[in-house]
Amino acid sequence: MNVFGRIAVWEGNITTLEVDAVVNAANESLLGGGGVDGAIHRAAGPELLEACRALGPCPTGEARITPAFNLKARFVIHTVGPRWQGGKDGESELLSNCYRKSLELAMAEGVDTIAFPSISTGAYGYPIEEATEVAMETVAEWLTEHDMPRRVIMCTFDARATRLMRQARMDLADDRED
Repeated sequence: MNVFGRIAVWEGNITTLEVDAVVNAANESLLGGGGVDGAIHRAAGPELLEACRALGPCPTGEARITPAFNLKARFVIHTVGPRWQGGKDGESELLSNCYRKSLELAMAEGVDTIAFPSISTGAYGYPIEEATEVAMETVAEWLTEHDMPRRVIMCTFDARATRLMRQARMDLADDRED
């Protein structure tokens, strides 16, 4: 199967997915927050907060892993995306690192299926168009070089984000065929 056949785009609530790992767009404290972070913490239960307390803070562009507790997944991979500062502060490299570091942890744990939210596009203000390109390019590059995970789900939150993610996957696949 080609790289792009291993990437699915799905619109909905990431906490409901039956995958080996879900990625949490966390803040540096890892202690919960709004958006995806809050939804994952609520769905996973209070044990997730305790596990995150033991990990300590996580710098931007890095990732940490915990059990998923009450989620259908086995693991939660917490990554801290960059706050948008206009694009001249290394944001794209930091965002790419979020995806790459999450995939490294997933591979180390033998994760076969992983679901990513759209990291940094909520409260952190990263423009969805740019963030989508960084996400798709980074994941596709990883899958070109690695067999694991076998399946990556890019979980989107609305019709516009879904359309952008599907278009980015198609555009990148077309570029690679040329």
